[in-house]
This record gives sequence, C-alpha cells and structure tokens, in this order.
Amino acid sequence: MFVRRVNFLLVSTSLSVLWSAGAYADPVKATSKARSSALLQQPGASRHSPFKVRKKRPAGDDEVVIVTGTRESNRKARNSIAPIDVITARQLQQTGETDPSRALTRVMPSISMSSYGNDTSAFNSTIRMRGLNPNEVLILVDGQRRHQTSLMSYDTGPEQGATPTDIDTIPASMIDHIEVLRDGAAAQYGSDAIAGVVNIILKKDSHKGSAYSQIGQTEEGDGFAVTAGFDKGFSWGKDGFVHLSYDYKHQDHTVRSGPDNRTGQYDNKVLGQPELTRHSFGTTFGKNIVDDRLVFFGNATYAHKHGESYQNYRLPTSLPAVYPNGYTPIQTDNENDYSVTVGFKGTKLLGFDWKISSTWGEDIADISNKDTANLAYYADYGTTPTNFDVAGYRSTQWTNNFDLRRSVDVGLALPIVFAGGAEYRYEKYDISAGSPASYYKSGSQGLGGIIPAIAGGHSRDVTAGYIDVDIHPIKQLDIDLAGRTEHYTDVGDTQTGKIAARYDLSRRIAFRAAISSGFRAPTLAEEYFSNIVTDATGGASGLLATGSTGAQLIGASKLKPERSTNASGGIVLEPIDHWHIAADVYQINIRDRIVGGGRVNGEQAIEAIEANGIPLQTATPSDVTANYLTNGASTRTQGLDITSDYTLRTQKYGTFQFNLALNLNRTTIHHMALNASGGPQLNAQLATYLTNATPKSKIILGMNWNFGKFDLMLRETRFGSLAENLTFYAAGPNQYSTSVFQHFINAPRWNTDIELGYKPFTYLRVAVGARNVTNIKPSKLPAANSYVGSYWYSIRNGQMGFNGGFYYARANLSF
Repeated sequence: MFVRRVNFLLVSTSLSVLWSAGAYADPVKATSKARSSALLQQPGASRHSPFKVRKKRPAGDDEVVIVTGTRESNRKARNSIAPIDVITARQLQQTGETDPSRALTRVMPSISMSSYGNDTSAFNSTIRMRGLNPNEVLILVDGQRRHQTSLMSYDTGPEQGATPTDIDTIPASMIDHIEVLRDGAAAQYGSDAIAGVVNIILKKDSHKGSAYSQIGQTEEGDGFAVTAGFDKGFSWGKDGFVHLSYDYKHQDHTVRSGPDNRTGQYDNKVLGQPELTRHSFGTTFGKNIVDDRLVFFGNATYAHKHGESYQNYRLPTSLPAVYPNGYTPIQTDNENDYSVTVGFKGTKLLGFDWKISSTWGEDIADISNKDTANLAYYADYGTTPTNFDVAGYRSTQWTNNFDLRRSVDVGLALPIVFAGGAEYRYEKYDISAGSPASYYKSGSQGLGGIIPAIAGGHSRDVTAGYIDVDIHPIKQLDIDLAGRTEHYTDVGDTQTGKIAARYDLSRRIAFRAAISSGFRAPTLAEEYFSNIVTDATGGASGLLATGSTGAQLIGASKLKPERSTNASGGIVLEPIDHWHIAADVYQINIRDRIVGGGRVNGEQAIEAIEANGIPLQTATPSDVTANYLTNGASTRTQGLDITSDYTLRTQKYGTFQFNLALNLNRTTIHHMALNASGGPQLNAQLATYLTNATPKSKIILGMNWNFGKFDLMLRETRFGSLAENLTFYAAGPNQYSTSVFQHFINAPRWNTDIELGYKPFTYLRVAVGARNVTNIKPSKLPAANSYVGSYWYSIRNGQMGFNGGFYYARANLSF
C-alpha cells in the first residue's frame, strides 16, 4: 500500500507540474509587464477600508488590516475588538481540500460540516459555526452580502431547512484571504449573522498572476479528483485594474456503503460523495475616476456545476420488465450560480467618506432523476420513462447599500468614528414543477417531482438602516456601539443592537467583551419548500411547506423569525515576542429556532401528504413519515475558543511556526414548543440533532517549517464525540417508531494531515500531501440501525467525513 501511494504521488506530481507549466504564460515575461497606479494595484486591497487604500504591508510584517466587524480604517486582526481569524489562500490550499468550504473546516475548529449526504444535500456546501445551523452564518464577499443557494437540505437531520450560501461557487484562485468573525453581528450586517460572519476577500492586483493544479484520490482507490485554476491581473488605463480568475474541478464518486442485507452484495452505493464537475469564473475590477474622491469598483462570478448522486438500490423485483437486474436511481443537479456587484466610493461628501453599491445574485438548479422509474405509471400504462425532470429552483437576491463614515476629533484620545447607512434588499424564491410523469401518483423512484400546486414564485422586500459609533475615551479603551432596524414585508420589523469593548492593559495583554441582540428571518425556501422522497423498501418521507393544507393538518403554523442574545468575553496575550494567545468564552441564546419538527408516521402522514394533492401509494404504510419546519425550540449554546501561534526563526534550521486552535461548545434546549395536540414539537431524535450533531470539542495542532527551498506542514486534528438517536429499521416492535430510538455515540477521532513542498524555482512550488494519512473513519452505526445494512456511517454527523485517507500532488505557479 505504501509503495502504491508513493508511485501515485510521483506520477501525480509530474502530471501536475506539466499541466501548470504548459498551460500558462511565461512567468518571466509576465512579471515584466507594466504596473498600474499605486491606488489600485495592491494585492488584496480589500483587506483595507472600503473607502481608502493603504500602503502595502512591509515584508515580514505579519499584522493584517481587517475590514470585518469594524468601521475603523486601520484595525488589525490582533487588535480587533472581537475575535477574528484571517485565513490566507495558501493556508486553504495546504489543507489539500479542493473546496474552500471544506478547507475552512481543516484550519478552524469552530467551523464544521456534515459528511456527504444523499439527495440534493450532497450538492450543497454547508458550513456550521459554533455548532449552529448553516443558516445562522452570514457569508459576505468583499463586505457585500452573498446570495443563498436554491437547494434546501430537506432530509430529516440537523441541517433540515438550510439554504446556505455556497462559497464553493467562487473560484478558489480568486480568493486573497478569508476573514472569519466569531461573534454575533446582526446589528452590523443584518439577518443570519447569529453565529458569526465569513467575509471572503478577493484579489485585486493589476499585474500579478498565479496558476495551480492538483490531482489526488482516496486510500480506497476511488474519488479521483482534479482541480486547476489561474488568475491574472491587468492594468485598466493608468489608474485601474481588471483581475480575472478561472477554476475547474472534477471529482468521481466514492462508495463507503456496506453490503445490502437484501442481496448480501455491495449493490447499494448510496453512501459516498457525489460525482461533480464545476467550472467557475470570476473578475474584480476598479477604476479611479477623480483621484481618491470617486472610484468605480465591482466584481462578478459565474459557476456551472453538474452533480450526480446515487440513491438506494432497487431490487430486481421492483420492476423486472424494465430492470431485470435491479436499478440504482441517480439524482442529478445542473446548477448555474452568478453574482454581479458594481459601485462607487469616494471622499469629501459633506465631510464623509461614502460608498454606494448594488449586488444581484442568483442560484438556479434543475433537479432530475435518471436510471429510475415511476412504478404507478408503469402499472397504469405498461411503460414508464426512465429519466425525469423533477424540479427547478431559483433563489434571487438584489442588495443595494449606501454607507457613510466620518472621523471627528472631539478631544478624546482618538477621533470618534461615525458610520451609518441604509440597505434595500429584494428576495425571490421560485419553484418549478417537474415533468408530469415525475409526479404521477407516488412519483418517480428516489425523488418525486414537484406538483404544479406547489410550484410558484414568492418574494419579499427588506429595508434596513444602521448606525455605528467607535469611541476611544482613553488610548487604552475602545468602545463600539451599533444599532440596526429592519423591515420585512412578510415577517415585520426588528431592531438589534451591540456593545463591544476592548481594553489594552499593556502591549502584551488586552481584554475584550461584547453583548448583542440578533435575529434571523425565515428564508423563503423555509416557508414554501415541499417535497416527497420514496425509499427502496416501500416507504416515503415528505417535508411539507408550513402554509400547505397537509402541514397545517398535522399542526404547522406560520414561521416566526429567530431572535438571539450573544454575550462573549476574552483575553488577548503576547507573553513574549512572536507568541500570540487569545481565549474567548461565549453564550448564544436563540429563541424560536427554526428546525424540522411535527414528525408523524403511518396513516396520519399519508393523510397529510395526500391533502397536498399527492396520491401516495406505498407497500409499507408504517414507513411513511411527514414533517414540517417549525419554531420548535429555544436553545443556549456555550463555548470556549482558544487560538495560539508562535513563530521561531533560526539561522541554521529555518523558520518554525507552531499553532494551536481549540473550540469547546455545548448546546442545551431550555424551552420546547408544543404542537396542536399539546405535545412537544421535537421528539428525542429531532432534539438530539440540535444538541449533539456537532462535536463538543475540536482541537487543531499544527506546525509549518520553512527551510530554503523546502517546506513542511504537519497538522493533527482531534474531533470530539457526538451523539445521535437512531431509528430502528430492523424488524420488531420498534420498527419505524418515532418515539423509541437507539442512542449512538460517535467516538472521538484523531486525523493527521501532512504536506511536503519544494520550490525548484522562485516562481514554482510543487507539493505532495495526504489528508487523514492514517485513513481514520467515524464510528460505524449499529447493524440494527443501518438502513438495509448499507449505511455504515451517519450522513448527519458534523464530526468528520467518511471517505478516509486522500493523497494528492499539487503545483503552484506565480508570475
């Protein structure tokens, strides 16, 4: 096995180097091109204030000027009033992950993701922060709110109802760095910023460029993945720039399913990552029109992806006339995602710096089923299509912002910074019906089509205003006050506020604290999404829109916004030069959390589904479930974040960088909503998804070593345990029960990552590496709770993936 890995990495490196070196321009010629004006040529210029451009940081200066969580123009990460992590593009690449979302989970313990699931959930990139739902994490791109995906996670689990922002549609080659604010920020940025904010900062260089390629595969020999990308900056006249980016990714299926109890063979390939091909394009641009007083800026991204996800295997007895050997339905996703931002910024508007911007973003997904059938259609007509158009989804967001900022010297230690602004946002969610055969009676196997009665468009308008004041009463004390009001045409008004402070006791020790209120409005998808999934053994499950007849029949009511109170406090230390430590404790109380609830089964579920116009035919009525999204519980999340890094520079042995990051968190339910019958909305299984679906601890230990042309990265990650209440699928008195469960604990796991790099030339770096080099996997599910024996691992846990080891080679070229 070791020899096979070495041979694979050697061949991979050769191919990767040839690909990079042959596909892109001569780096020597590229670096000789003329530079544009200093105003716009700075790499990662958006690290700075949106109103001014600062000088490039001197070489060796490891301080980073940030724009997230502050309205000041010169705030640095280590001096931030709230905990902020800055993740560079190189750190993301050194994880070996081919998606920015999963790369973040490798370097940040407070961020986690679920294992690859089946159905449309397999195509989503959903990051959780501090154990909360992906909908409670706000994604920004250069400070502008990014639109959400149109695909909702509908499978019962901790992410049911999530329509996150898919950051993987942004070209990785376009990213300069990512700023992660680990604090409630709804008063600063609006809805969704309950757990924190991820701000993706794009490249803005007017002359530099880079290219990369990576290939790899898993320990099992499947899941081959190849990625490649490039970016290049160009001058736009004397005082402007255009920076272009392109990324390509293809990954093959992985299969981690166990043998199918029905056949004794490995027929059921449902458990694994989907096959995926993605092309993504991006550009940033800027032009100085009138000195610093008027600057035109913007960016645009477009991505197309095609994904295929295996569904559960159907036996030959399902439809022998069409599939004498049985069949595996394959769910496909053809998705187009784009966003365009344009704006102007400048100075000296009645003494204010100002910025006006407009962002239009859309995600359009067409979902199909292939290699499947509609059994009811065949029974009635003696034939059936084998490919179906199941549904179409479109999520649209148009955001317009006007921001002002001014510093006023009133005789305090530092000038007071006043900031304020207004926002108008238009949101729309469209659902398109499937082809008639896809929703005929029980619908196509695997995923039934959307019926015309459910299809339609839904929209709302959002208006908001905010004010932010940053005060330094004395030099060592910084106080920031923020307030925001918003109006939604469908859920009403809300007001939020935040007070944050930092006191620097000395150069080496500082204290910080914050308290804020927050909110999250239900997404349009949460309000109107509905679907039916059929399984391989005669059952079905339905997620019913809260306003539908069927959902109201089993107790659903109109969704309300979530409301939160965040409190945090921390200490920042520098015991000696080059050693930095930060520790922050936090508590997040969320009222009226939107979760999957009201779950029923049997005849009650069939009645609810049929009330929505879907005539359900099933061989196993007791295995039919229905539920809806509800404001089901109020929770309290408490935790601790610790980060530490130390840089040791030696003349003889090179430079060593050591880092440690730790997250501890615990979520408890302190109030449970009641259904129409007076019982709790959440049963024991659904409640566990809120409290135990994310590891209660995650520790990352890392070391980077640079010595001449060589560099080495070692990272050890401990994923803490998590728990889940499992359904009994085996025959017996508890089969299909919604009240009796098997409590299952996923034991802690250690992962080891390694990467060795070499620079034969100043502009070329080659590397070989391994994620999870020891091929560790999560705990296996008990046999009695593994659906048809194939589900060896839980698809709902947020601990670690179940693909096992992944080995890769990469080449990076700069010019």
